[in-house]
Amino acid sequence: MAHLVTPWALAAGQELLEHLPTDERLILPALQVMQQSFGYVPPEAVALIANSLNVSVADVHGVLTYYHELRTTPPAPITVAVCVAEACQASGSRELVAHLETNLAPLGGRSADGEVDLVEVFCLGNCALGPAALINNRLVGRVTGASIKSALADARLAP
Repeated sequence: MAHLVTPWALAAGQELLEHLPTDERLILPALQVMQQSFGYVPPEAVALIANSLNVSVADVHGVLTYYHELRTTPPAPITVAVCVAEACQASGSRELVAHLETNLAPLGGRSADGEVDLVEVFCLGNCALGPAALINNRLVGRVTGASIKSALADARLAP
């Protein structure tokens, strides 16, 4: 989840929505476009989307809060996403998550230094090499506490 994003600006948000037709079924795509551009969905974007699609703010907020993939705060520079699906659990992802929660950040939270978000995902399609994780969209298999530490060091050095 490399975060090469544009800073939030109302004009930029409006420009993104100009290309979407006015259709209430496009709430999720509109939210996704905002997140792809800004790294998260700024609070100001909710009213903008509602107005653009001719729906209520409550409708947009409902979709925004329903999907856990959508963010309402800017992401940390590094995201560690650990697979917690059954195959990875059988390979040790529960123990890995416990290790990361003790040494890095709470699951669903951010490290004390603000540099790393720790999230869970359900299947990365790397079951044969479980437990698996994504570190800024780089797939890592057979993850251990040591390999996460190494991958985090690499991510911190990456431009």
